[in-house]
Formats: sequence, structure tokens, C-alpha cells
Amino acid sequence: MEIRNIAIIAHVDHGKTTLTDALMRQTKMSDESVSMDSDILEKERGITIYSKNTSLIYKDTKINIVDTPGHADFSSEVERILRSIDSVLLLVDAQEGPMPQTKFVLKKSLELGLKPIVVINKIDKPAARPEAVSDMVLELFMDLGANDEQLDFETVYAIARDGVAKINMEDNSEDLSPLLDLILEKVKPASNEDLAKKPLSMQPFNLAYDNYLGRLAIGRIYEGEVKKGMNVVIKEDGENYRTGKITNLFTFYGLERREVDEAAVGDIVMVAGLPDIYIGETICENNEQELLPAIKIEDPTISLDLMINNSPFAGKEGKYVTGSKIKERLEKELEVNVGLKIDFDAHGGHYKIYGRGELHIAILLENMRREGFEIQVSQPKVIIREEDGVKQEPYEEVTIDVPQEMAGMVIEKLAKRKGRMIDMKPEQNHQRLIFEIPTRGILGYRGEFVIDTRGEGIFTSRVVGFKKYAGDIERRELGSMVSMETGKALAYALWNLEERGRIYIGPNTEVYSGMVIGDVSKGNDMWVNPIKGKKLSNVRASGSDDSIILTPPMEVTLERGLEIMKADELLEITPKSIRLRKEYLTQTEQSKKAKGLA
Repeated sequence: MEIRNIAIIAHVDHGKTTLTDALMRQTKMSDESVSMDSDILEKERGITIYSKNTSLIYKDTKINIVDTPGHADFSSEVERILRSIDSVLLLVDAQEGPMPQTKFVLKKSLELGLKPIVVINKIDKPAARPEAVSDMVLELFMDLGANDEQLDFETVYAIARDGVAKINMEDNSEDLSPLLDLILEKVKPASNEDLAKKPLSMQPFNLAYDNYLGRLAIGRIYEGEVKKGMNVVIKEDGENYRTGKITNLFTFYGLERREVDEAAVGDIVMVAGLPDIYIGETICENNEQELLPAIKIEDPTISLDLMINNSPFAGKEGKYVTGSKIKERLEKELEVNVGLKIDFDAHGGHYKIYGRGELHIAILLENMRREGFEIQVSQPKVIIREEDGVKQEPYEEVTIDVPQEMAGMVIEKLAKRKGRMIDMKPEQNHQRLIFEIPTRGILGYRGEFVIDTRGEGIFTSRVVGFKKYAGDIERRELGSMVSMETGKALAYALWNLEERGRIYIGPNTEVYSGMVIGDVSKGNDMWVNPIKGKKLSNVRASGSDDSIILTPPMEVTLERGLEIMKADELLEITPKSIRLRKEYLTQTEQSKKAKGLA
């Protein structure tokens, strides 16, 4: 059976998973109840976080498909996959056109010599403009240095939600057959007789973990064949190698993994029995074979400290609270999350976590919370490095869509944060602004952006690399409203505090000394008593003792907490609660620290 290997790439929410699900349903490999986004967080957030493998059979040909994340924070998932496939389906929204992550994934594809098939999706949108978007895609190809062959790409128009694709807009089509036929025609077969006769050469591009089988490697067979029980050599560089034995072998059939005894060249398989295998290493039959080209993962851009929870409420809500359990969980995460780096030797029992963005790290923290862990984290900070004596920091390309009357305010605020506008163009009913800005400049800005644009703006970004340090960045700092007492917050006390700033908690919430319960608009921290009740007397005042009406509190979620916390604060994360707190829990300790005595 012939094999084709493709990946589906796009900006977040342009329809990758929807298209994959529709292809699976049409070829009877799955039904309506099954989706590629199977992870609980993926379902809740409506985004793909982890790349996934599937396959379908069409006209006696096996098509291996890799569904990739569209969010910039998970770009390390995309980078390593592109090496293992022979073509990509580049999805572009027929209304939005190319967005930041579209540019990132397309650039990587073109650099590897791949020739994409462009799918302009959601052509049924009322504001769809497929012809204009097609021109925008061609312009993007040219900007990214595509060669003549890559510029001669095929375009398909689709409504992935309805399972319909057509080569021309005026064509009548009832399913995705035009797209599937184009894949068979334009994507070269993954195998041939010459490659089949050579010794095994395989490279993992993804890792998985099984409680019974241990670490699993997912990779493509470039030469030869792999068999269950086969002895192999694992090469990490030109000189070092080690040996191992493949104990289990699986291929992908639909959304299932099927155990097989052997698999041929060109197929994408999962192997067990190599406990120390890593992404990018070469699995081969002897140590004389050539090393396959390394898979490069982009460097992390932000870091934070993760530590044991030592707040006054520690141990009340979590199942796993010890340093050894936390370390064990982080080591397990490194088995599969290659975009993440962890320094286990950091001071004072802290673990230094390095990631590709706030969301990348927030997903790890959210998963740990749901598994029963209690932890604390420090404020996220960008990674500053020095190269050739020049101080450098990560920069991002930010694309913003806002109503025209709000564009001036956004430009002014990003300019103060060292943002440089590189393009500005009017779209249908909004303005599209493109900035290049230090990552430091957008940390903490997203929440402010939502408020400034009254929820009508769209903010997306992608990392463009490390550039010269931009210097001090001006930003509006809010003070923190900090509890000076431990107990249960009362409505009367919160009502009196509302005029000072936003409140994060509601009445009857348990608080402790040093816990941040709100912000203060004046910029300085304010220690308050949220458990103070009203003094009672025998005389009831007319009207003033009526029931108190409070403004709904601003809930501190994981992402919001990471965004609003200050340098001297920690975010306490438990299975039931997320709390902001001061590192030092009393005013005395805080003042000692300020004077350098703590």
C-alpha cells in the first residue's frame, strides 16, 4: 500500500482540527462523536495544544496526517513535525487571511523545501473574501522567499465544518474528495524500492508515555523496515551511540494505534522499549550508518520559579505537596514536552521553568493543579542573554485587529512599551496593526487590551527571535490590596474597600495575612482588614443598614494571575483555589525586605 505523509498547519482557530475530523469521517475512520482534540484542556479552550497523529485509507493509499497546534506558544510542537512529512496543508481563514502563526509555520515549511497545498477555509462566512485572501497568501509566499516551484502552489476552497472542498469557487461539491484526490496527485509517495532495501533508519519527532510500556517514540521510517523484537543502535551525534531493543511496535489506523510485527519505509510508527530515546536521535541497525539531520527546537523566551506551597493554607486542598512529588512530575513532563526546559538545581528547592510563552507554562501548571498538586510560582520574566557582548531579549511580532476609532489608543500604549509599528492597513470593518515589540512589552498587556477595546479587539503574536535589549519599558503599575488579617472576608469590609480599586474575592472567602485581595489604582501597596465587621449599636439608622450590594469580584484565573502579579508576589496554585500572595506575609517582613534586612 502506498503511503503519503502530510501535516495540517495554520493559525489558531482557522480550522485544522475541524478539517482533520471531517476527513476522518468521510473515509469512515471515525464518527461524529470523536475529535482529534481529546485532551480536556483542548476541549475547554477550543485550541490544539499537543500535535497528534492519525491516518486514513483513501483509494488504497494510506495518508498519515499530523494535526498541529496553531498557538504560537506551542510552536516547538510544529517545528519538529515538519521534518517528518512530505507536504503540508496550509489552512487560511477566508475572512481573516494570513495571521502571525500562518507566517511562522509557512516559513518553516518553505525552508525545508516543502511545497504546501493552500486550503482557504470558511468560505461560507458572511464576510469571506476568498479571492483577496488567495492574493494575500501569494504575497506572503513571495515575502518569505519561496522558490518558483513553491510559488506554483495548488489552492482548494473549503468549508471544513460541513466537510466540503472544491478546486474552483463555482464548482459543485458535496464532500472532501477534491482535496483528497489532490493530495494523492501532488504529494509524492513516502516510499520506493531503493529505500526499502536499505538498513533501518528512523527518527523520532514526538514522544509519548504509557504507564505500562514507559517512554514511546513516534517517528518516521526513512529507510528500511522496523520489526518487533529488533535490536537497534541509537545515535545522538556522529560519535556517541547506544543500543536498545524494540519491544512493541504500533502503527496509526484512524485515531487508534494498532500493534503490528513490522512496518515498512515511509510509515509513521510508535515504538516502545527505548527508555532513554529523545527527539531528533537516529534509530538505525548499525553504528556505521549516517546520522539523520538534527531537529532544532527554538529557544525558550520566558522563565519563572516553581516551588513548594508554603502559604498558611498549604496542604489543605492538595494531594501532592512535597518537593519530591513535584520533581517527579516535572521530570515526567520533560519526557514529552520538548519545548520546556527545567533547571532542577536552582536555589532553595525552587525549580526554574523555561518555556515559549505564558500559555505554554500555564498549561503545565493547570494540568498539575488538576492532578492534585499544590505549588507556587513567581512572576514570569523574559530571558535576557548576551551574544558577542550585546545584551539581547526576545521580540515578538504582534498583529492586532481593532475598530478604527480604537487604533490610536492601542498605538500609543504599545509605543510606550517599545513597540515599533511595521505595518498598518485598513481591513473590512477594522484596522490591522502589526508591531515588532519586546516580549517584556506585552507581558501584562493582554488584559488591559481587552478592557481598552471593550472586547472587540483581536491580539495575536509570534516570537521572531532575540534582538538588542530595548531598555526600560514604561508601564502603568497598580498597587496591591493586601490582607493584614487571617479569617473570613466580610461583605461590609469589602464594600468599604471597593472605592480603592478592584476586588479579587467575594464575601465569606477565607483569607490570610499577606494574601492579595485586590488592586489599588494609586500604585502603592495598601494593607487592609477584609474581616472587619460593622460595629453594632442598639440604635438602627434609617436606610444605612440595608443590605450591601457589592460589585462582582474580578476572579484571579491562572493566566490572569501570571499576568497581573508583581515581582514581590507569588501565585499559589491548588486543585481548588488560585490565590495571589506577597512573598513576605507581614508588613514587618515586607519592610525588612525593602531595607535589605530580610
